[in-house]
Amino acid sequence: MSIDADDDDPFEEQREQAENPMKRLFLEYGSDNKLAFVVGLLSSIVARLLDLLPPVILAMALDTTFNPNGEQQFSLWMVPQSWLPTDPQEQLLISAGIIAAAFFGGAAFHWTRNWGWNSFAQHIQHEVRTDTYDKMQRLNMDFFADKQTGEMMSILSNDVNRLERFLNDGMNSAFRLSVMVLGIAGILFYYNWQLAFVTLVVVPLIGYTTYKFVNIIQPKYADVRSSVGQLNSRLENNLGGVQVIKTYNTEDFESERVDDVSQDYYDANWDAINTRIKFFPALRVLAGVGFVVTFFVGGVWVFNTLNGEPAPWFFTGTLSPGEFVAFILLSQRFIWPMAQFGQIINMYQRARASSERIFGLMDEPSRIAEDPDADDLVVTDGDVTYDDVSFGYDEEETIVEDISFDISGGETLALVGPTGAGKSTVLKLLLRMYDVNEGAIEIDGQDLRDVTIPSLRRHIGYVSQDTFLFYGTVEENITYGTFDADREDVVEAAKMAEAHEFIQNLPDGYETEVGERGVKLSGGQRQRISIARAILKDPDILVLDEATSDVDTETEMLIQRSIDELAEDRTTFAIAHRLSTIKDADQILVLEDGRVAERGTHEELLGNDDLYAHLWGVQAGEIDELPEEFIERARERENRVEAQNDD
Repeated sequence: MSIDADDDDPFEEQREQAENPMKRLFLEYGSDNKLAFVVGLLSSIVARLLDLLPPVILAMALDTTFNPNGEQQFSLWMVPQSWLPTDPQEQLLISAGIIAAAFFGGAAFHWTRNWGWNSFAQHIQHEVRTDTYDKMQRLNMDFFADKQTGEMMSILSNDVNRLERFLNDGMNSAFRLSVMVLGIAGILFYYNWQLAFVTLVVVPLIGYTTYKFVNIIQPKYADVRSSVGQLNSRLENNLGGVQVIKTYNTEDFESERVDDVSQDYYDANWDAINTRIKFFPALRVLAGVGFVVTFFVGGVWVFNTLNGEPAPWFFTGTLSPGEFVAFILLSQRFIWPMAQFGQIINMYQRARASSERIFGLMDEPSRIAEDPDADDLVVTDGDVTYDDVSFGYDEEETIVEDISFDISGGETLALVGPTGAGKSTVLKLLLRMYDVNEGAIEIDGQDLRDVTIPSLRRHIGYVSQDTFLFYGTVEENITYGTFDADREDVVEAAKMAEAHEFIQNLPDGYETEVGERGVKLSGGQRQRISIARAILKDPDILVLDEATSDVDTETEMLIQRSIDELAEDRTTFAIAHRLSTIKDADQILVLEDGRVAERGTHEELLGNDDLYAHLWGVQAGEIDELPEEFIERARERENRVEAQNDD
């Protein structure tokens, strides 16, 4: 599947359905982490109030301790005047002690602040990631049909990490700056409400600029999230297919494709960056204007006060040097935090775009709905019935239609037919990977839609043609799904799958690491381990989808003997292109274009001289004797399959 620059965000539909994602984040996940939130919040408030104390004490000292003949008297809030010394040196000592206590106390509360916000963010990050993964792995297989691994990894990794950064750095900064702004504004108004208005004159401009920035940057960040998902998908796709790239000498071609999607990400990200880097200097200019105006007006006012002249222009009252110094120090701390709110909003918008994708995926409806009152499946005889079953991934395309058959417990039914006939789909319906659109499937008279999905799949062993091994040891892969099996049972299952001998020859035997996707093993070895996994499960119903497609003829013969032994006392379904492996099946269904074209035993189907007989002739090398009608039908089928793959 190629990724073009014009491809839509694969999660756009999910994102649009997510309502109030940030509110939902706090309600669903924040409530379980209240303690950390409260510690972080209260510590932020106390720490920032302590940070504001030194400039206030300095201002008071300038007007009292260092100017003992002035009109103002040394005083402290909430401390009786009779408790305070009159000697300037003692006043200086008290002032220094308060400032030192403010620094040490602030350091302690900064530590608890960081602990609270980090704990809050890390717990939510963990819970969101695990919940998202749990939801993702439970979605229907048709959801994954048009999604790539890199795109889904982008949600589990990049999007969840962006939430953590906002909950930690963003929330931390938001409350820190809120306390600073409100605290400083209160102190400024306390000192001189007229000059405070001068200092705050730029606040509406900062607010308007921030509002415009939010409206512009939000869609840009959505484009960035989409493009990074596409980039991850291309990289994951190429790394997974690196052997094909090398064997077909297509390194240059793939480098160009990576360059294209990387360029798309660069363009989207640079567009957002270009907007952001213009915004923050604009806020800095506004902050600078506020500081310069405060410095000029306050400076003139202090000169007039010291010279005994009235307040300048339309102002009234006096302004002492200590108050002016406090204004300069605090206004500098005030204006820049206002500018930093832009960075917080920037982080918020990134987090919101990510939360839309996360909760949109969590809310993805499942086509397979399990009845909350469903009972566990009980298998007695293992009889399976397909009653006029039809299925399609959407309303426009039907994959299988009017499939009906009965198979008694202990019998073997084989499905054969050309590529794209719907064989694998028929058996995936038995596992409820998908639900039928019409008709019903029953096991021992129980409709699959009326039983729990876990109980259904516990009774079925499935061996796919696309063998998948997890990163880990050989034994861990054989016992996957049967985790409590002991070594003796594992070895016995491996022997039945003709895998024991090659496993013993591996460097560490059953403890040998197989590598990612079993890359250290051959295709045949991986397939035999997969068969051993199904054998160890000891299911009532066995499904073999091209179970020996990756082994040589001799090994296939050995495995087939084990499979025949395994299938003797259980219901078995088998798909095989090599018809010799299923010619002894109790019943053979021949599918063509999603319908049952023929049914019967091997001998009966050969006698019909129809599709099955012609497929047998192909494998027997009797190509020259095949009728022209069969060849033309094969050509038409191949063209349809190619057209579907292109779509």
